[in-house]
Amino acid sequence: MVFILSSGQRNTFSVIVHFVVGVIFVCFYCEWMIYYVNQIQCGWPTLSKKPKDGLDPVHAMILADTHLYGAKDRFTLEDWRKEWQMKRAFQAAITIHQPELVFVLGDLFDDGKWSSQNEFNDNVKKFYSVFKVPEEITLYSVVGNHDIGLHFRITPQLVKRFEKKLNAPPVRVVSLRGNHFILINSMAMEGDGCSLCSRAVTEIDKIADILKCSSGSALCKSHTKLEQYSRPIVLQHFPLYRESDSVCIESDPPPVCKKSKLFEERRDCLSKESTEYLVESLLPRAAFGGHTHHSCLVKHSFAPTPDHKIEFHEYTVPSFSWRKRLDPKYYLVTVSPDEVKVSKCELPREWTIQVTAIMMLLGLVIYCKYFVSRPTPSINKLMYGKKF
Repeated sequence: MVFILSSGQRNTFSVIVHFVVGVIFVCFYCEWMIYYVNQIQCGWPTLSKKPKDGLDPVHAMILADTHLYGAKDRFTLEDWRKEWQMKRAFQAAITIHQPELVFVLGDLFDDGKWSSQNEFNDNVKKFYSVFKVPEEITLYSVVGNHDIGLHFRITPQLVKRFEKKLNAPPVRVVSLRGNHFILINSMAMEGDGCSLCSRAVTEIDKIADILKCSSGSALCKSHTKLEQYSRPIVLQHFPLYRESDSVCIESDPPPVCKKSKLFEERRDCLSKESTEYLVESLLPRAAFGGHTHHSCLVKHSFAPTPDHKIEFHEYTVPSFSWRKRLDPKYYLVTVSPDEVKVSKCELPREWTIQVTAIMMLLGLVIYCKYFVSRPTPSINKLMYGKKF
């Protein structure tokens, strides 16, 4: 049976087709393409001078506090969408920037400290699905307090399963082309002599001795050396000790209501003693942490002896999750043995995505009303007896 549509029906059908195709495009753009359009505007920072050894600089992407939902969380459609946003934003970043290293600075999961073994296994699978990287890119995870709990709640089983599933020992050194990244479990820096703390301190002391030997210091004991010495970069979940975020010197500080709130040692940041121990042992040239969910840049200056001063910048990485802030962000870091350059990349705000969708839909309605639905010249001639 053949149906013959009148000109009015054909026109209505054409409007419907254009509208449906337009809605599909709006959804595709706002839930997929917008992350590419947004992040292509952020690029790798450029070093002020070429590395002395002629090697290419290392490009590392650093993010923190992803807080993936777990089985014990009430999971809604909005929560699912926010995790979808994280996945799409991360995959867009990987495609655009092509980092060599990716560091995730703790609180990977929201309920890691409470989840059962099966629930934790599911969380890990979800993490590696959302933050999937190609073979040529290496991803490293640092443990956070939401992953295993704060120090007084940690059990050996919680520590062991995170170390095993995420390949994240209490202390780890990642070296690439003369650049050394030291990944540390912040909860192991309690300083009370617990088994986890003892493991971490023993490993840090070994690394500190290797760094001394590599720098030519006469104080080294093992005489084990790195192929190329440079001061290391420390990465962990907690920030180093600071009284509050009022010391932040960058242009994107926390909200005013939180900026002056005093930090509690071992809960909001490392203790003063642990911070001094890490700085004096490792002599870092930069440090990165998370935990606060806000950006902060602090210039540290330590003088362990009157004739020896240690200066470096510490970057607190904001949350990568739309659950924790309206404008998630991450850092792109270009590193050579002589320099560390940092760029902060901002993901689209939720309201930006919503306004974009509304404006595109409004444009689609106008297009369908005034362009698609208008009579064609042949119909005008038939209806009015003249050509327009």
